[in-house]
Amino acid sequence: MRREATDEWRGWREATEEALYGPFGFYRRPEGPAGHFRTSVHASPLFAQAVARLLCRVDEALGHPASLAFVDMAAGRGELVTGVLAALPAEVASRARGYAVEHADRPAGLDHRIEWLAEPPEGITGLLFANEWLDNVPVDVAEVDADGVVRLVLVRAEDGTERLGDPVEGADAEWLRRWWPLAGAPSAGTLPQGARAPSEGARTLPEGARALREGGRAPSDEAPTLPEQAHAPSAGARAEIGLPRDTAWASAVSTLDRGLAVAADYAHFAAGRPPFGTLTGFREGRETVPVPDGSCDITAHVALDACALPGGRVMTQRAALRALGVSGARPPLALASTDPIAYVRALASAGAAAELTAPGGLGDFGWLLQPVGFPDPLHDGPADENAPLRRALLVDVADHEEQ
Repeated sequence: MRREATDEWRGWREATEEALYGPFGFYRRPEGPAGHFRTSVHASPLFAQAVARLLCRVDEALGHPASLAFVDMAAGRGELVTGVLAALPAEVASRARGYAVEHADRPAGLDHRIEWLAEPPEGITGLLFANEWLDNVPVDVAEVDADGVVRLVLVRAEDGTERLGDPVEGADAEWLRRWWPLAGAPSAGTLPQGARAPSEGARTLPEGARALREGGRAPSDEAPTLPEQAHAPSAGARAEIGLPRDTAWASAVSTLDRGLAVAADYAHFAAGRPPFGTLTGFREGRETVPVPDGSCDITAHVALDACALPGGRVMTQRAALRALGVSGARPPLALASTDPIAYVRALASAGAAAELTAPGGLGDFGWLLQPVGFPDPLHDGPADENAPLRRALLVDVADHEEQ
């Protein structure tokens, strides 16, 4: 597709790339992402401990290789990789190698065992974990004009003002046709979209947004329902063109010789794409209008079903963390009498676990699991709430392979 750009007006993908990762970009600022929002990594050490247990499962499934890699994509200031290495048993830690992949400069004082890279290392054996990375892979935005033509949305960096540019064509148009058809009405049986936990300092989503919520409507056991193609596109309908994320994920997975790649992000699926897109900004813990001037984070939900490669599956963060031993269950009250200190500690841990697994919040994130050369190490995890997701995703992947 020909991209229309001038000194003033550019597509959102180009503008976001510079605003986030350019010389003066948001992710190069000294305070780092944690200065503006809180992810699962920042919410509790329980998250890194659970990922460490996942790495141990991968290690066992791989036959305990001499060198076991842990790759932290979009590492921020290295919080997750630091926590994972610290939580590993001694025998596993002695073989583990940590890699932090980030555009920003290496932070002072980071553990010398952690290698700081701009791109993921090639030919590794182990676990590649991308926590809230894909949502910050820049994408273009498309919008339907008054004549029903799907056009590229252009933006002015200085204030975020938008206007419509050229029609979307080529590979981007094909991606929209396959994964996010801009039809006249949302389909029936839609899946609610993603949400982050609203908490002080947290990067929250628009009010009312939800993803994979327990009790919410989910994809059917058959193929996901797409919007009716007989309807003409509605003026103002918008979509984020996720092709760059599909490509980025495939590239990251390709660095594994054997192991598991995981993308944890807030997501939406073919059965329920949001009719007006999800592009938004965050600054100092609050949602804000996205302006690509480097002053705020710019993010959008991820079409995880489009990213998935053959053999991939999606489960909720709630189910994944429970399978890895994270539970929000309160400790028995009797413990308060026999060991008050232990009770208080267990209660605090339960509170942190509850935040990580909460419906309507962090627990509703999607985890895309992509095994490479070995079985899925979470295949025996909780299945009930994820079965419809897996079936819908597998239908999408199989259909994608046939095309």
